[in-house]
Amino acid sequence: MTRARTPGSDRRRVALRRAATMALAAVLVLLAGAGAWAHFNLNVNIRIIHVEHRPDGLMVRFRLPMAYLVADKLGPEQADGLPRPAPYTTNALVDGQLMHSLDVAALRADPLGLGALVAEGHRFTVDGVALPPRVLRLRAHPALRQSPFATLAEAERSFDGPVWDPTPDLATGINNDTAYVGDTVVDAEILYAHDGPVSAYTITGLLNPGLPGQDETANLIVDNGAGQPLVHRLRGLLAEPVEIERKMSGAILTFVKEGIIHILEGTDHVLFVVCLVLGATALGSLLWRITGFTLGHSITLAMGFFGYVPQGPWFVPLVETGIALSIIFAAVLALAPPRAGGRSAVWRGDRPILVITTAIGLLHGLGFSFVLREILGLDAPHVWPSLVAFNLGVEVGQVMIALTTWIVLALVARWATTRMGLARWALALPCIGLAGLWVGERSVQVLAALGG
Repeated sequence: MTRARTPGSDRRRVALRRAATMALAAVLVLLAGAGAWAHFNLNVNIRIIHVEHRPDGLMVRFRLPMAYLVADKLGPEQADGLPRPAPYTTNALVDGQLMHSLDVAALRADPLGLGALVAEGHRFTVDGVALPPRVLRLRAHPALRQSPFATLAEAERSFDGPVWDPTPDLATGINNDTAYVGDTVVDAEILYAHDGPVSAYTITGLLNPGLPGQDETANLIVDNGAGQPLVHRLRGLLAEPVEIERKMSGAILTFVKEGIIHILEGTDHVLFVVCLVLGATALGSLLWRITGFTLGHSITLAMGFFGYVPQGPWFVPLVETGIALSIIFAAVLALAPPRAGGRSAVWRGDRPILVITTAIGLLHGLGFSFVLREILGLDAPHVWPSLVAFNLGVEVGQVMIALTTWIVLALVARWATTRMGLARWALALPCIGLAGLWVGERSVQVLAALGG
């Protein structure tokens, strides 16, 4: 016996097919754009610049990835089919892939030549005039054995010892002189001479190695002038001139900007906020959700940054798995049928909403703290103002996402009321699909860490 189809059921099937098609298209867009393979790896993408004011100019101590200095300096193909190595490197095929290692002999023979590449890649100007650089000292370190560099005193001590400290073989513990370029960091001490002390200056990055991920480089510029050192946090290649003045407000604003950028570029955080908005049936309900999320992540952002959380290798992927699950949770609730009063079957009042979103915010705050801990050490200057500024930036970015989503949904509701359900499904389904992929990937990482 065949059940007769009604016009209403046909319309629902068509609507669901359209929603599924739109969802699939959105997933493909989100998954598209994988980075191209590159010869050099950028396994370390943090650049620290300590600026010390001297009577004869600026004493600048750099720490940056070696790949930044040499990745764009490969020569033409040679008789063996490999390109001529970049300065201070050697080439070899490893399992069919071109790999680049540090040429330790060349480094020991002429360390200041590598320092000259650092000087050529950074311009310091005062009143529009470029300061002439003079390389004084240089050291290279394996990334996993680099000395602390958060304070001026640590930066000064980093130059004590040999030009290259050999890396230990993990199996035997015996030191060897083999290191991949992508796993090597370079410290350079350079005097940018000036006739008299400098109060304000401009930094411009001239390096553009063409590496995937280079635009995500975390830059810490620490101005060690009179009084409290000021930390400026910026991202990318510093291709646009950066003006540095002895003003706390300018330094703090860089952390606010970084917080905004981090949440806007963190796809998992964006999707969760979108799903929060989808589940809100009124502006008051949205405010309760945002308030809870803010309370939660503000607490764990500080706890995670200061290390009051488990330190095992399983913890970070576990948190990231929980964040992915929170997206699915919020998306499913957004699609739940409404009850009387406009609340879904699970969201039964403002107080439960506040509790649930606060708990989820605790997870997301840990995710924020992992990023901030990488770019701002515990012993860095004015930690608390930087921490608060970063958190404020996260809030600004979160509000931007929420308001944009709310306005789009309000326009759909006003001009195409019958399409509101379709729009809700079209937004929620890609979130569920992409978060489901992340749950699988991150769960594997958790199991691997526990097994290791």
